[in-house]
Amino acid sequence: MSQVEVDKIIPQSGTTLTVGESGDTITIPSGATLNNQGTATGFGIAWQSVQTTGFTASAGNAYPCNTTSAGFTVTLPTSPSVGDQIQLLDYAGTFDTNALVIDPNGNNIEGGTDNLQLNGEREGVTLTYIDTTQGWLVSSGANEGTDALSPVPYSIDFLVVAGGGAGGGEYWTGGGGAGGFRTSTQTVNIGTAITVTVGDGGTGNNSTVGASGSNSSISGSGLTTITSAGGGGGGKGSSAATSGGSGGGAYYSDSGAAGNTPSTVPSQGNNGGNGYNPGAPSYGGGGGGGAGQVGQNATSSTGGNGGNGSASSITGSSVTYAGGGGGGVTTGGTGFSTSSGGSGGGGNGAGDGGTGGSGTINTGGGGGGVGNNVPGNGTGGSGGKGVVILSMPDASYSGTTTGSPTVATGVSGKTVLTFTGSGSYTA
Repeated sequence: MSQVEVDKIIPQSGTTLTVGESGDTITIPSGATLNNQGTATGFGIAWQSVQTTGFTASAGNAYPCNTTSAGFTVTLPTSPSVGDQIQLLDYAGTFDTNALVIDPNGNNIEGGTDNLQLNGEREGVTLTYIDTTQGWLVSSGANEGTDALSPVPYSIDFLVVAGGGAGGGEYWTGGGGAGGFRTSTQTVNIGTAITVTVGDGGTGNNSTVGASGSNSSISGSGLTTITSAGGGGGGKGSSAATSGGSGGGAYYSDSGAAGNTPSTVPSQGNNGGNGYNPGAPSYGGGGGGGAGQVGQNATSSTGGNGGNGSASSITGSSVTYAGGGGGGVTTGGTGFSTSSGGSGGGGNGAGDGGTGGSGTINTGGGGGGVGNNVPGNGTGGSGGKGVVILSMPDASYSGTTTGSPTVATGVSGKTVLTFTGSGSYTA
């Protein structure tokens, strides 16, 4: 056996050093160590110091990552070569509470360009760059469960507005209450199917208490279900208004119905207004409650105005939703005036023999009451249909929907889905 003793072997020319011939076996003696000084690639892994904040990884290095204080992001190399390897390790056993996010930096990782994460306690992985199609793949791992790399959850903002209640249908009736108005911001996992239900407004009539609106909601695995209650119907002569997201306004001799029913925090709506009856000819119904204001009480010369709604900028512009319907009033004397619906789609009240204004569709506004003094003469206005709106980062939007929502992208970096009918979105 020949033996050569030298401190360094360098190429005679160029930068390539060849040891042996094709088919040869190169033997490393037992107990010997291949020492990568931290800059070479394809020659083992060099362990680096513990990382506690985001950094850009280099091929050939291994990084213990400590996410005790907070999770952070590891950015992979911009121009990897086939066979490049990087190791990542949960230093403190905290990946399960503060995940380590991996940014492929414009390349693929497991066949896609989305960020992925390590979220298993004491998890460690070796990432190997394979090709441009699959990019980086996990070639070995510890404590990684069934899938070493997991999708990164993201936040969605929700606006959920229920259908508005109709105005009452007979004898100086109350305005319909607005549909419940609720907002929520929740974190969703990739693949979560979110069911969206959009409630209808109550249908107006000429003889009974106004019909209540229907509920709107969002729900899905791992989410807190958000349900907004339909607006309460306006009262009619001798029959009380109904409670709801916002309460219906009262007929001429009664008190308005309760809003925020069932109770939510923050409140989803307000009470309806009271009627007015000092004797003929001064009769008036109360205004329906709105998301931002109680329905107004009737007076000697007008029905109660509907309560104003609440504004939301989820679509990128401030829009007001869920206004209450105005109350009906007699117009048999001088100086009497009809009432106004609340801002946010509430319908106006009407006088004797008229038709209450309908709540605006997809605002959840309440319908207006009517001042008919003859049974069957005049009709309460219908409530406006509700709406459900989702807003999420443009980069996170999956494009998977049912129910044909309106999709707007690039709204300050957000994609906005507006559901005017029931459907779904899969994260």
